[in-house]
Amino acid sequence: MSDDIELVYDKQCPVCDYYCHAVDVAEGRLVRVDAREPGEAMDELTALGLDIDEGMVLRVDGQIYYGAEAIHELAKRSNKKGLLNRFASLVFRSRALSRFFYPILKAMRNLLLKILRRTRINNLDQPGRDRF
Repeated sequence: MSDDIELVYDKQCPVCDYYCHAVDVAEGRLVRVDAREPGEAMDELTALGLDIDEGMVLRVDGQIYYGAEAIHELAKRSNKKGLLNRFASLVFRSRALSRFFYPILKAMRNLLLKILRRTRINNLDQPGRDRF
């Protein structure tokens, strides 16, 4: 059994990229996966019907956490080193706060990516969902 914890996210989002590189876990090794790069992780998430444009994914011991549940689980496992890790742990350790704030953060992400003229990942190949 691997101690790796896999975090799949959109590396082209500057805020997501900053957060995902600043956050770290207390136990195991956090492996960051760019959702825009083809590979096993994205093949599996697509087969499961998870729209990566709608939420990041955290995989721990074969268990998959998506969106608000992913950020909640990541906060529970945080090493709490540094201001961002402590803040994220404080806010997102609460499942209720994670569920409340995640859609707001996702909407802000989508607006930022629209301003930056980024395309959607659209891993589920949904028609008309190429742009933000």
